[in-house]
Amino acid sequence: MHEYDLVIIGGGLVGGSLACALSGCGLRIAVVEAVPAAAEHQPSYDERVIALSWGSRRILEAIGVWPDIAPEAEPIRQVHVSDRGHCGFTRLGPDDAGVEALGYVAPARVMGAALRTALALSSDVELLCPARLSEHRVVADRVELEVQHGDERLRLSTPLLVAADGGDSAVRRQLDLETRDERYEQDALITTVSPDRPRTGVAFERFTDTGPLALLPMTGGRYSVVWTCCRDETSALLALSDEVFLTRLQARFGYRLGRFLQVGPRRAYPLKLVLTRNPVQPRVVLIGNAAHTLHPVAGQGFNLGLRDVAALAEVIAQSARAGADLGGPAALSDYRDWRGSDQPSTARLTDLLARVFVNPWAPLRLVRNAAMLGLDLIPPARHRVAQRFMGVGGRLPRLACGVPLEKADARN
Repeated sequence: MHEYDLVIIGGGLVGGSLACALSGCGLRIAVVEAVPAAAEHQPSYDERVIALSWGSRRILEAIGVWPDIAPEAEPIRQVHVSDRGHCGFTRLGPDDAGVEALGYVAPARVMGAALRTALALSSDVELLCPARLSEHRVVADRVELEVQHGDERLRLSTPLLVAADGGDSAVRRQLDLETRDERYEQDALITTVSPDRPRTGVAFERFTDTGPLALLPMTGGRYSVVWTCCRDETSALLALSDEVFLTRLQARFGYRLGRFLQVGPRRAYPLKLVLTRNPVQPRVVLIGNAAHTLHPVAGQGFNLGLRDVAALAEVIAQSARAGADLGGPAALSDYRDWRGSDQPSTARLTDLLARVFVNPWAPLRLVRNAAMLGLDLIPPARHRVAQRFMGVGGRLPRLACGVPLEKADARN
């Protein structure tokens, strides 16, 4: 039996961030990851990117990986929100929140590499990869796990198991947890385009009758496209030639960036809302997509997961310093109280935006356009909205303030 203070199932961006955050806190940590790290390769034109809020940047700074991400992260200095075919629009900028950027667009490849490098340098973190969880069971004050690591079957024991294994979480399935599970009958079509008049640092969220259309600025004048389309349209959009697709996208988005000149390969993913009713169980905590999978509108999914990381890391570090049970009722109650509001409220907000802006009912359309115009004209309202989407409102963990856990006592 291999004994650990903490076992994390899932070594992706969320699970890896938690392990990095707790490295140096005197804990023995195991990370169980099923997918081997991708071989080093040159970035492709259409690489997958993630929208990071300002609050997420501070968390990544605090855990020490932001310097490796920053050179390839494009700042978002303004967000332009509009309702296609109608007069409603609003603009959010860093002046509304007193920061240099509202957020950043960073390649997932770069973020993953930064986390893997940090984990490789952590003497207190053991990465089991490729490895899969076979089963787990809570026994008294421990969780016992069986993990298939290559040809070897390992038995692990820990006072706290953290599931960061994504939207199809094996831990959630084994626990048979109740979830709110809703399908949107929409797909997110993802691609990359190059316009002839890129606007450095400007992101666009354009609401259409099939759902939001987001264009996120990337390095080199490129834009990442997230086009929400009705499921019965997806196959046809994927099958279009590049020229015809760009024409369709141009008609959907307009000419704020000039003409679209180049497009990368297209991929589509079904959209759904999955919200675990009770992500905190005896000696088990679900975080990230294992706890909540959101509609991509406003780019809140990964940022919500990083806020899970920041709160849980602080609770674990405080318990470790006090010599308390890391997976005991007191520690888990603290985490539940901290995250019990943000997770469901963010899920409700993204769900509301996804539904309200596709509703064609005329009175509702007038109200939402008036609300956007009012928001554009009232700075205090813009400030509150900017803070909400930047992840810097409410009670913040130390990591979300940019303070590493090992320096926490210096602030007291």
